[in-house]
Amino acid sequence: MKNFVVAAVSGVVLLFSGHSIAADIEAGKKKAAEVCASCHGADGNSAAPNFPIIAGQPRTYLEKALKDYKTGERKDPIMAGMAAPLSNEDIESLAFYFSSQSGLYVKK
Repeated sequence: MKNFVVAAVSGVVLLFSGHSIAADIEAGKKKAAEVCASCHGADGNSAAPNFPIIAGQPRTYLEKALKDYKTGERKDPIMAGMAAPLSNEDIESLAFYFSSQSGLYVKK
C-alpha cells in the first residue's frame, strides 16, 4: 500500500509539472512573437545569417544567456536592451519554448 501511495503522489506531481511546462512553452511562444521573432524568427530559426539560430539550444543555456544580457555580464547592446524588460518568468518561458523547437543538428 505504501508503494501505491508513493506512485500515486508521484503521478500527480508529474501531471502538474507537465501542465506547468506546457503553460511555460505557450507563454514563451507568445513572448517570442512579441520580442524575439523579428531577429531570431518566430520559432528561433533565424533566416538572417547575422542572427543566431536559438531553436533547440539547451534551456539552461538560453536562461543563462538572457540573464547575463539583462545583468550586463554578457555584452551586446541590442540583446541588453531586449533582455532588460524581461521578468524571470519571461526568461524561463522563452527558454522552455526555444529549447523545445527543432533547430540545428550535427550530422554523424
